[in-house]
Amino acid sequence: MPALEDRLHQVMADEITRLHAAPDLAERVIRSARRKRMRARIAALTGMLAVAAATPLYLTTAPAAGPAPIVAETPSPPAIDDTPAPRSTPPDFGDLGDGKAFGRVKVGYLPPRLQWAHWSQDNGDAYTTSWNYDGDRKSFYCVQIFVYEDQAVQEIDDHVRRLRDEEEGKEVTLGDRTGYALVENVGEDGTKGTPTLYLTMSERRRAQIMFSPVYAEDLGGAKAVDRELRRIAEGLTADD
Repeated sequence: MPALEDRLHQVMADEITRLHAAPDLAERVIRSARRKRMRARIAALTGMLAVAAATPLYLTTAPAAGPAPIVAETPSPPAIDDTPAPRSTPPDFGDLGDGKAFGRVKVGYLPPRLQWAHWSQDNGDAYTTSWNYDGDRKSFYCVQIFVYEDQAVQEIDDHVRRLRDEEEGKEVTLGDRTGYALVENVGEDGTKGTPTLYLTMSERRRAQIMFSPVYAEDLGGAKAVDRELRRIAEGLTADD
């Protein structure tokens, strides 16, 4: 354990941006879901404005009679408050206990010694949480799982299709489910990448299981990493 902690500290400076953060794909999926919801709200507001614009003039303007109205001077614009708005807290699932049930999925298997990292992020169609050795949300992650549903599925499928076209990984069969496994984000300077398994759980749901490079090294080799990724994928179930 101390040896692992030493390695964690050594890579922390280079890997800190990975902490509790998805690869670029996950961020794009989450942003895409937000944009879709925002477009729906804008469309509704636009419809309300269109109705207001179509209201007959005689309902909104008093008839002209008598002397011309006195036009008041235009008031000066109010002072601009340039105080930065407080950063909003990302939505989460609250207290998940051991973290093995989050969103609409359940994790049936995790490697030994892992504890829920006491954080999650819930963006509706895309959500995630992770596990590490000490359960501290500020500690480096060991295993992280993303779930993509409904509208978020298309973008993740497109990403995996590109990976297949480039022959970056290998096909995986887990009972009646399929997946694709590879090592992503390998650095040009030789930095070890992130072992990842994309799993098709159902027609409307995909999962992305990731091991941090340091945790993958601690497992003792590619065969052990592949075995543990598969076991986690096999144990994933959903409520619907």
